[in-house]
Amino acid sequence: MDQRAELSEFLRSRRARLKPGDVGLPDFGRHRRVPGLRREELAQLAGVSVAYYTRLEQGHGQNVSTEVLDSIARALRLTDTEHAHLTHLASPKPKKKRGAVHRTQKVRPQLQHLIDTMDQVPALFLGRRLEILAWNRMARALFGDFAAMEAAERNMARLVFLDPNARSLYLDWECKAVEVVSILRLCAGCYPDDPQLSSLVGELSVKSEEFRSLWAAHTVQEKGHGVKRLHHPLVGELSLAYETLRFPDDHDLSLVTYHAEPDSRSAESLRLLAGWGVDEVAAGSGTA
Repeated sequence: MDQRAELSEFLRSRRARLKPGDVGLPDFGRHRRVPGLRREELAQLAGVSVAYYTRLEQGHGQNVSTEVLDSIARALRLTDTEHAHLTHLASPKPKKKRGAVHRTQKVRPQLQHLIDTMDQVPALFLGRRLEILAWNRMARALFGDFAAMEAAERNMARLVFLDPNARSLYLDWECKAVEVVSILRLCAGCYPDDPQLSSLVGELSVKSEEFRSLWAAHTVQEKGHGVKRLHHPLVGELSLAYETLRFPDDHDLSLVTYHAEPDSRSAESLRLLAGWGVDEVAAGSGTA
């Protein structure tokens, strides 16, 4: 991906979402010719020259100081995640990052053994491009038969946007879709030269209009925990809390676990899934 273009489009999209009233500036309504703030207004808020900010928004982010990026982030009202994304886009990538692009991510056998001991907790490992690298019996029962899929198809983004069953599985499908695209955007900021990521984004952009629209919005966010509402074809609706854990020796590897409130209907549904034959249950769910 073109790092300069990504920086330019991200800054423009964040500037366009701000209204003058949001930052204490007068709003002349219909006389404004651009959505959001003008470059001149943003530069004034950030304490930099218009020429300097214009050059940055055109994708020339080399050698920008941390102080300037911090000022621009404050002026744009960026979240911590967006601020970090801006820093990645504006910084030259070190050689070790470029080399890491081609590294094949794997899950250590010890980690597979760990999640296999979780009898009633669906758990799976995701790679930096949202590849589904490993899973336990309960994850297969809840989400579908990963083992029956081709390795290239075991990707959360592909399943969410290209598998029609995902829309019935995720009751808040739109939120899940935004979450998936946001994670891929963060990955693109860290690994702009990743050919597999570029291929994935290209495929999804061609095959899914919704993905194309969300990708163009440049939304970035990280949700380490929350609640997912699912509709399983065999046990019905479940409300499951999820936790996302990362590892000190591989920050691009995520362990995602799902659990239900004790003594809840969802907890009983998980117990039912745990008690049934996994082949029968996985065949009944059919998606991730």
